[in-house]
Amino acid sequence: MGVVAKRSSMTFYSNGEDHYSHRVRIVLAEKGVAVDIVDCKEDELPEDVAALNPYNSLPTLLDRELVLYEPNVMMEYLDERFPHPPLLPVYPVARAESRLFIHRIQRDWCRYADTILAGVADQDEIERCRKELRDGLVAVSPIFSEKPWFMSDEFSLVDCCLAPLLWRLPVMGIQLPEGQCKPLVNYMKRLFERESFQLSLSDAEREMRD
Repeated sequence: MGVVAKRSSMTFYSNGEDHYSHRVRIVLAEKGVAVDIVDCKEDELPEDVAALNPYNSLPTLLDRELVLYEPNVMMEYLDERFPHPPLLPVYPVARAESRLFIHRIQRDWCRYADTILAGVADQDEIERCRKELRDGLVAVSPIFSEKPWFMSDEFSLVDCCLAPLLWRLPVMGIQLPEGQCKPLVNYMKRLFERESFQLSLSDAEREMRD
């Protein structure tokens, strides 16, 4: 009996420049899900999104009758709906730790990235966020010498959250000191060469590092 390809009646409304949309696209690629990806912007939303999502926000995932509009919920749903390869640990303690890492990435780094990328704050605030994000990444770099992925031997949802941020460092005006951050730089190389990451990239994201 031949291998049956995973089929899905999913539509993913995605902003090709947004790191929250990007993290879900990495999961979709990792799972090999057949999905219709609709690239759009929040100020030009398709009527479907406006009708289905009470927040009129991106990303939005439509799977038959189910509508999801929070990226971390989407990632966990996809991991449960398509269990192979698993992107969260099996055991409750390890799963909780992974969720906490995702929360910390959001609190410690994503909020700075969001301010920088939005570009609407005053220049002093943007510079402060740039310094905080850079310093935070430099400080955490040594942990990547211990395991190939973020605190794990296996690629996980935590890596799916971190990869889009690291890919956007050049457009955020952040350059890491390579000598000081060698473990992190090597981790980034592993991330960016991963097939699912390459498949996840939108045209706009590819241009970020051309």
